[in-house]
Amino acid sequence: MNFRGPSLPLTRRQALARLGCGFGSLAFAALAASASPAGPGLLAPRPTPIRARAKRMIFLFMQGGPSHVDTFDHKPALDRLNGKRHAFDDARSIAKTGTWGTEQRILRSPWAFARHGQCGQWVSDLFPHTARHVDRLCLLHGMHTEGVAHGPATLFLHCGSTNFVRPSIGAWVSYGLGTENANLPAFVSLAPSLGNGGPRNWGSAFLPPVHQGTALGSAGRPPSEITFRSLPSPGTDPAAQQRHFDLLRSLNAEQARNAAGDPAVEAALHSYELAWRMQSHAPAILDLSRESADTLALYGIGEKGTDEFGRQCLAARRLCESGVRFVQVTYGDNTANPRWDQHSDLPKHAVHAQATDKPVAGLLADLARRGLLDDTLVWWGAEFGRTPYAQDNGTGRDHNPGGFTTWLAGAGVRPGMAYGATDELGHLAVEGRVHMHDLHATLLHLLGLDHERLTFRHEGRDHRLTDVHGDVVRSILV
Repeated sequence: MNFRGPSLPLTRRQALARLGCGFGSLAFAALAASASPAGPGLLAPRPTPIRARAKRMIFLFMQGGPSHVDTFDHKPALDRLNGKRHAFDDARSIAKTGTWGTEQRILRSPWAFARHGQCGQWVSDLFPHTARHVDRLCLLHGMHTEGVAHGPATLFLHCGSTNFVRPSIGAWVSYGLGTENANLPAFVSLAPSLGNGGPRNWGSAFLPPVHQGTALGSAGRPPSEITFRSLPSPGTDPAAQQRHFDLLRSLNAEQARNAAGDPAVEAALHSYELAWRMQSHAPAILDLSRESADTLALYGIGEKGTDEFGRQCLAARRLCESGVRFVQVTYGDNTANPRWDQHSDLPKHAVHAQATDKPVAGLLADLARRGLLDDTLVWWGAEFGRTPYAQDNGTGRDHNPGGFTTWLAGAGVRPGMAYGATDELGHLAVEGRVHMHDLHATLLHLLGLDHERLTFRHEGRDHRLTDVHGDVVRSILV
C-alpha cells in the first residue's frame, strides 16, 4: 500500500518514518513549544496602503446592548410622552407579533442627562467618570446593524456576517498589519464570552490560522485567569530547554518541508516559535503589580464593583503598549442573558455602568497621559441598542438594531463630536446613518487599511470584512 504525499507516492516505511517525526514534534512541543526564534515570520509588520492614523486598537465590548437612550442619546420626548401608547415599526416587533405598527408603551429614562465638557455633549448620570472625557469622544448616534437577537447581531459586530463563518475583525487586522512585537500575538481577546458565537468572534475562519485571536480568560471568570498559561516551566533548566528547543526546531523544519506550504502547519509552527519567545516576555506584561498605586486606583482596581473590569482595561493598555495590534476587552458573561440585556428591571443598568465607567475613564486618561491615545484607537460599543418603549409593558427595554450609539476615541477621529441622530424617541437612525459595515470600513481606514482591498480568496471569490458594502465615514476623521 502506498500513501500519497504532496507530490510523490510514499512507501509504508517512508510514511511511518515521517509520522514518527510528527509524533516526536508533538511530544517536544509540550516541553519547548517553539520552532525558530528568528522573528515574527508570518506576522511580520506590513506596510499600509494608506496613511495609518492609528497603530493599534482597543475594543471595549459591552455585551448585551446598553440602552443608548439611557446613556449617551438624550431624548426629552421620552419624559414628555412617558406612559403613552405609540405604534412602532421595527424588526423586533414583527418577529414577535407578525405585524408592523405594534403599539407599545413609551418608557422614560430613570437617569438624568446633563451637558458635559467644552463640546457640551449629553451624557446621563450613569457614566459620571466617562462624562469627564466627553471632549475626547466621537459619538456616533446614527448606528444601525443586522440581527435582532444576540447571536446573529454579535457575529455581525465581530465578523460582518450574521450566519456565515467569517474572520473576525481582529483577525483581519492581524492579517493586514502583522504584529508590532515579535514576542506577542497580534490579536488578544480578554475574557471573551463563550456564547453568541463564542470562538467565532475571535476566530480566523478561512484566513491563515496564525491570525486567530489569543483568548485570555473567559467572561465571568476571576481576573486571575486572564494570563498566558503554561509559559514558564518551573524548575526546568534553561540549558535543557534550549536543547529541547533545538531538537524541536530540526524536527519542525522537516515537517515544514513535507507540508509544502500548508497554512495549518505553518500556523502551528509559528505558534510554537511564538510561545518560545513569549516565555521570557509575556508574563511580565500582565503583571499588574508593576503599576503604581495611583494607576491602579485610576482604573478602580481594588475597589468593589470595578476591580474585575479595571484589571481587564489595564491589561489592555499594557498589551497595546507592548505592541499588540488589536485587543478586545469584553464586559460580559457566559449566561443566556448577557449583562447589559435588561428586558426587565432596567435599573440594573446602573450595576453594569458602575462596573465599567471608572475603568473605561481610567483607560482613556492613562492612554492620554502616556501619549498612547495619539496612535491608539478606542472603540466602545455593543451588538445593538435598546428600544424606547417598555418591553411587554414591563420595566425593561427590548433589542434595537435600528438605531443606537457607539463611540470612538483617540487616533484619527474628531474629539468632542456627535455625529448622526436617531428620531425624536431614539427608535431608528435617521441622520448620519452609520451601518456596521460602514463602521468596520472606517476602523480599518484609521488603521491604514482599505476595506475594499483587504481581501482573501476563498472558495473561488475574494472575501472581505465588509463583504460588498461599507463606506468610510469621512466626516468624523481628523
